[in-house]
Amino acid sequence: MNTTTAPGSLPTTIPAYLEQLRAALSGADKAMVQDALYDAEEYLRAEMGANPGTSEADVIASVAGSYGAPEEVADIYRDTEVTVTRALQPPAPPKRTSLVGRFFGVAADPRTYGALFYMLLSLATGTFYFTWVVTGASLSVGLLILIVGIPLLLLFLMSVRLLSLVEGRIVEVLLGERMPRRPLYTQRDKPWMTRLQELFTDGRTWTAMLYLVLMQALGTAYFTIAITFLAVSLSLMAAPVILLLGHAGAFDVDVINLTPDWPWLWPVCFLAGFLLLFGTLHLARYIGRFHGWLAKHLLVRTPVV
Repeated sequence: MNTTTAPGSLPTTIPAYLEQLRAALSGADKAMVQDALYDAEEYLRAEMGANPGTSEADVIASVAGSYGAPEEVADIYRDTEVTVTRALQPPAPPKRTSLVGRFFGVAADPRTYGALFYMLLSLATGTFYFTWVVTGASLSVGLLILIVGIPLLLLFLMSVRLLSLVEGRIVEVLLGERMPRRPLYTQRDKPWMTRLQELFTDGRTWTAMLYLVLMQALGTAYFTIAITFLAVSLSLMAAPVILLLGHAGAFDVDVINLTPDWPWLWPVCFLAGFLLLFGTLHLARYIGRFHGWLAKHLLVRTPVV
């Protein structure tokens, strides 16, 4: 059934309303489009439930003045997105023009620490995602010969979508990449078999599953990089202090006998660790940007009504 209507005319069905809204949001962030379609459908379905016996055309006409026509709703969402983004965005660090200022200025960027924390957290989340997908896929596919296998497979695919939504919230909070805050829109007046079939034909289901599987390797790599570079840089910075205290007799340090004649190496060691620490912060920020881009491409797609 063709649900499109002429541009500017008021739609007469909920799918047509959502199609006009999607078209009006053309070019907007895919995550915002997903949220807008979900919110609009929720509102229109609630109005239909509150007015039993009323046609979709009459309900849409009655709410056009309160909720708004599709073009008006699209404009509201664009304006709200700008306002919310500015409100949630952490204070921007002052811009520095010098190379030294840009190098050390990374410490003033809150997103740096969010990305660093994400790298440390990703080992746990990646392991959980990988275990969930491998176990769920193995059980559901292996049990397809039994009648219980089909509902188990459907539940597993829906859980993949739920996990992708949860991961998206983590990515948005820690990495600053705009991700969906609502589930993916699905036309609710479609038959159940059609909606279940879309779980298999929707490419987002499989790209989300790919993302969850990849998180095992990515999480291990991120965690290893973060721990290794932090440990090396902090050790280099702490070593001269420990050696100095050891020579002063604060405590016994066996390694101080290894460099008794090279005290000039101590400040060099501290400086190397200090520079490596800031280099690690830069690396964490770049990894955060890369992973935000990857999550956006694998977990979000343009909703199709």
